[in-house]
Amino acid sequence: MSTRRRAGRPEPEVHRITSAPEPLADDLARRQHRYLWQMGVRVVCFVAAGLLWSHVPVAVSLALITAAAVLPYVAVLLANAGRERRDTSDVFFEAREIGPAPRHDELGNDR
Repeated sequence: MSTRRRAGRPEPEVHRITSAPEPLADDLARRQHRYLWQMGVRVVCFVAAGLLWSHVPVAVSLALITAAAVLPYVAVLLANAGRERRDTSDVFFEAREIGPAPRHDELGNDR
């Protein structure tokens, strides 16, 4: 059996599985998991700020409260940033140039 390619035969189009998008269910589960972890960190920040209020400088507790206030905004942004990200910039259409109009003698007229 020969491994050489024939010159006249066109190459078949090969699809790579690595370029396939992640399944929707997996994407949704990943984003929900990340969101729940971030909300868990938020709860820990609130509890730590309350428990440490009299034991650490007030600035530390205020930083924890600020982090707990900002985390929901960041978590929602990251949870909603899902399937629209693309690794490659595929163009959905190719712009084609319309050539010049044919001359009269090319239209089949006898002129």
